Amino acid sequence: MALWRGSAYAGFLALVVGCIFLLEPQLPGSALRSLWSSLQLGPAPAPAPLGPGSPEGRLAAAWDALIVRPARRWRRVAVGVNACVDVVLSGVKLLQALGLNPENGKDHSVLHSRNDLKETFVHFMGKGAAAERFFSDKETFHDIARIASEFPGAQHYVGGNAALIGQKLAANSDLKVLLCGPVGPKLHELLDDNVFVPPESLQEVDEFHLILEYQAGEEWGQLKAPHANRFIFSHDLSNGAMNMLEVFVSSLEEFQPDLVILSGLHMMEGQSKELQRKRLLEVVTSISDVPTGIPIHLELASMTNRELMSSMVLQQVFPAVTSLGLNEQELLFLSQSASGPHSSLSSWNGVPDVGMVSDILFWILKEHGRSKSRASDLTRIHFHTLAYHILATVDGYWANQLAAVAAGARVAGTQACATETIDASQVSLRAPQEFMTSHSEAGSRIVVNPNEPVVEWHREGTSFHFTPVLVCKDPIRTVGLGDAISAEGLFYSEVHPHY
Repeated sequence: MALWRGSAYAGFLALVVGCIFLLEPQLPGSALRSLWSSLQLGPAPAPAPLGPGSPEGRLAAAWDALIVRPARRWRRVAVGVNACVDVVLSGVKLLQALGLNPENGKDHSVLHSRNDLKETFVHFMGKGAAAERFFSDKETFHDIARIASEFPGAQHYVGGNAALIGQKLAANSDLKVLLCGPVGPKLHELLDDNVFVPPESLQEVDEFHLILEYQAGEEWGQLKAPHANRFIFSHDLSNGAMNMLEVFVSSLEEFQPDLVILSGLHMMEGQSKELQRKRLLEVVTSISDVPTGIPIHLELASMTNRELMSSMVLQQVFPAVTSLGLNEQELLFLSQSASGPHSSLSSWNGVPDVGMVSDILFWILKEHGRSKSRASDLTRIHFHTLAYHILATVDGYWANQLAAVAAGARVAGTQACATETIDASQVSLRAPQEFMTSHSEAGSRIVVNPNEPVVEWHREGTSFHFTPVLVCKDPIRTVGLGDAISAEGLFYSEVHPHY
């Protein structure tokens, strides 16, 4: 009889727990398992699909254990030289307001008209890819900018890679941040109090950049976006000529940073070829004035001029910097511009192949990075794409890479979803479950394990650290993700003293 009562009691409680689960599906799986085990009714039920036991939840927990501050930390970081105000709004709604229709997608390296804008936006929205373009017609741009700025729901944010990286780093109160760039009144108001702007960087008028966002699956006529992303355009002459470069370099002596971050080279694409050539030589000269021993990180952004990328940036600027940050568009364009590995590929098909990405990163460091026979400072590349990140470093120069690549990937998920920590129910794991580490030589086959999310491999004196990204399902804002990723990766990186 007692046995029968015990069985009935257990069955009744099991029914109650089942009802709780049905009525409260959002109740954490850990709470249900705890309740079940307290009843001593045998094995706990399987966790809820998106609870702590999901691959996403396990991966986030594993990151948290891996992400530790380096032994030697940065104290003062100088960032320059592009800064602006980002006006963020729906791309489809703005183009509809401008009376444009979604036919005929076509890429234009420079935008000269509203029609060029529409065609280029359609081209990249169809791919779900990010892009940035210069708008050559001042009057037309200012007309579009006025409509965009006053559009219902348009938001104003800190913009420009340098300002965004500076703003992200300034969130760490123990870090002093110097920002040099064209800072107008609106931008100055938006900046963190922890960001110091030299008086020479202040100007009377802001530079505005228009950020046209679209969501995954968003439709416009026959067009449907495969991923959430954004299209950026501007008529920005201050940043285009890198006007604040000399102010930036002259500010370093007094500020005495232990890390310098440079961005804005891509803004020169709107300039004449002669001005580009002249200004890039001045960039290299200015970088060489930075005291020896201070690492310099270069943040790349979307470029379309192959000659600028190849003969100037790759040959002249890369050897003068210590570290690079870039995405899949910039990486493939870099290889195409200099006939590097997989340069015959016209574009990535979906998630970029890890082995191909690894080959190109290795080629950059092998051909243009530091070696005994080459006068180059380049020893680190932080590559980021929607589904995963890779941190590639020349052995002997950097430490804490596991934490750095994991921190960069974690901030991609939290910032896109606008959450303090990773919410496993709002993100999805889209990285390949297995991959080859190379296609140009016999690579290893890697199987991704959410419990050990950072995978490491080596190739001729270069170390690779790979981690998946937990991609936000319904991103609040995609602008500045690359800058946040690079800032966070650098924050957790440690450079060896012999630099």
